[in-house]
Amino acid sequence: MASGAMDVPKLHEDDLCFAIHDINPRAPVHCMVIPREHIATVRDVGEAQSALLGRLFAVANRLADAQGIAERGYRLTFNCGEDGGQTIYHLHLHVLGGRRLGAEG
Repeated sequence: MASGAMDVPKLHEDDLCFAIHDINPRAPVHCMVIPREHIATVRDVGEAQSALLGRLFAVANRLADAQGIAERGYRLTFNCGEDGGQTIYHLHLHVLGGRRLGAEG
């Protein structure tokens, strides 16, 4: 998706990242903000990605507004590693909302 080889409808797109709806939603609203730079896991993030992380969070907040979940609340998550639920080894930020979300873990 990041390379453009797989065409998917985008909710947001810029030079650093893009956002799409999750194909297996866990909540009424479930989007992903995906960096163009390949970063396998959260463990591979360092200070060099500070601007990228800021952009991911800013886009996630704009998506929450656009999807109508900002006022009631939403969850932002990164999954890291097998035990953390990571199934795709390309960093992505989940934006979930649209219902009361229970405790996770």
